[in-house]
Amino acid sequence: MERYLYHPIKKDLQKKMVILTGPRQVGKTWLAKALMPEFKTPQYLNYDNIDDARIINSQSWPVQSDLLVLDEIHKKTDWKKFVKGVFDTRPSKQSMLITGSARLDTFRQSGESLAGRYFSMRLNPISVRELKGSVPPDEALALLNKLGGFPEPFLSGSETEAARWRNQYYTDLIREDILEFSRLQEIRSMKLLLELLRSRVGSPISYTSIAQDLQLAPNTVRKYIDILESLCIVFTVRPFHANVARAILKEPKLYFYDSGFVLGGEGIQLENTCAVCLLKHVQYLQDTTGEDIKLNYIKTKDGREIDFSLSRKKQATHLIEVKLSDDSPSASLKLFAQKLPEAKAVQLVQNLRREQVKNNIDIADAGKWLAQLSA
Repeated sequence: MERYLYHPIKKDLQKKMVILTGPRQVGKTWLAKALMPEFKTPQYLNYDNIDDARIINSQSWPVQSDLLVLDEIHKKTDWKKFVKGVFDTRPSKQSMLITGSARLDTFRQSGESLAGRYFSMRLNPISVRELKGSVPPDEALALLNKLGGFPEPFLSGSETEAARWRNQYYTDLIREDILEFSRLQEIRSMKLLLELLRSRVGSPISYTSIAQDLQLAPNTVRKYIDILESLCIVFTVRPFHANVARAILKEPKLYFYDSGFVLGGEGIQLENTCAVCLLKHVQYLQDTTGEDIKLNYIKTKDGREIDFSLSRKKQATHLIEVKLSDDSPSASLKLFAQKLPEAKAVQLVQNLRREQVKNNIDIADAGKWLAQLSA
């Protein structure tokens, strides 16, 4: 299947270097290689490969290559300085595509800047929108809830094969990626945290509560979750507020990129899938159009909460509640629809007999609605 970033990346490669990031095994290498036939003399080099690493370090790839793909180059010492030098001295018609499994800038700060030289693209798991035209929306949503949106387990169509993939996937993440940023003695705590978070999806994170459960300091828990987020294992959704500083001080909610890893039943898996689809929609618009669009949730001091909100330029555009079967507008959604009349209120229901409007709230089929997103 042709991934949704194929054409945007192809277009941007004619202007600047493209840096493609995203979770491990989400399809970055596959996409990079799929783009290579668009060029006459492409060159693919993976820093994990010993022979390729030798070529990279000596810069001995064919000078006439019109596309240079450097995969996992962030593992090279001073990679930013290296990439900057390669880009600034490359032949005039040579395009460059950099791919990597994680947003490692958080941990690998350097004095070199790539500002003005690249476009950033974030590749996310398969979504209902990406499957539009090949799988009916309701079926796509049900499959994503069970199998997750990573290509290999999803395309297997088997819960058994997906479970086998998932066991190996998270073992490798802990053994390789997480260990890169943690001391060996911290790995056990990270494994326990990862397991604990599986059952806390969709709830505001209490660093203090988690710290007590794991017998760690709250700041240590915060650090570990930052690592998991930077490695694209989890992502956080912060409260919506016109005052950004106040929003940052409030507790975020946490979701996994892999809905199949989530514990808690169909309802929470559905919410996680919706979160991934909405994140993908937001990041696609940010990366391809530069839109000031954000994904948040809303919660008041007295505990009234709705699952998600979308906003443009700090103004709410959508209020979104997710339900497995309930087609009665939630009390919180009705409240916020009155407080924020400029925003469109939508209750997404997976098992819905009939779409309708109640109290100015759209009761929408979750699969069909998600299929209309931008990515």
